Amino acid sequence: MTPVLEAKGLVKRYGRVTAMDGADFDLTAGEVLAVVGDNGAGKSTLIKTLSGAVIPDEGEIFVNGEPVHFHGPLDARKHGIETVYQDLALAQAQDIATNMFLGREKRRPGFLGAVFRLLDSGGMRAEARRVLDELGINIKSMTQPVETLSGGQRQAVAVARAAAFGTRVVIMDEPTAALGVAESAKVLELIGRIRDRGLPVVLISHNMPHVFEIADRVHVHRLGRRVAVVSPKTHSMNEVVGLLTGALRMGDDGRIDEVGVTTGLGR
Repeated sequence: MTPVLEAKGLVKRYGRVTAMDGADFDLTAGEVLAVVGDNGAGKSTLIKTLSGAVIPDEGEIFVNGEPVHFHGPLDARKHGIETVYQDLALAQAQDIATNMFLGREKRRPGFLGAVFRLLDSGGMRAEARRVLDELGINIKSMTQPVETLSGGQRQAVAVARAAAFGTRVVIMDEPTAALGVAESAKVLELIGRIRDRGLPVVLISHNMPHVFEIADRVHVHRLGRRVAVVSPKTHSMNEVVGLLTGALRMGDDGRIDEVGVTTGLGR
């Protein structure tokens, strides 16, 4: 199966610091792929490259098997890749419908929209309501300011916006980082609904229980490159932690060995 989004040999240097050192990546249709790694592992640079925010020095990116060159986030959006950043990028004083269409506002049909450039507020509210209902997000009014919502509801609005416009991939950066237990569970449920609609999700997270609850595969990133891809069904949480810290290593045969013991390294 051709990956929906793929990267090969990505390299990004900032002076003497190499943030990505031949990083590979692949995402298949209809899956949640978790990207995990320690601080400084280069996973944020990888995700920013895939979303068009960072231009790599070397390497290739493919969308549905076709090579692409992103010069900015708008290029990634044109290819159906939407990103929910950790700060959510919401206008707090604006209402839900306005935030859903932020930067992509609909104008009224005919003369009023073409000449006077009047916005189709009613159409945007109806479309925002339809998307939220489809995803099972319970928010009563589309005219409610975002600043009056809870943390989980704000996250839901940002995710719904990405799901509404993302035709190929939705990338989520630490979506449960600032949420409590109940709201985190709702966000994970929302991610599952997006996957069930056939839209693959890339989840960047430090929360291993959340990763093992929702992810179909786990991409382990260390020292600027992918060191393993494992399944939560066949590998334990301790093994993933060992891989991302360097205590364990995955061999070419797919077996996980202790560094310096079974592999003989460091002797």
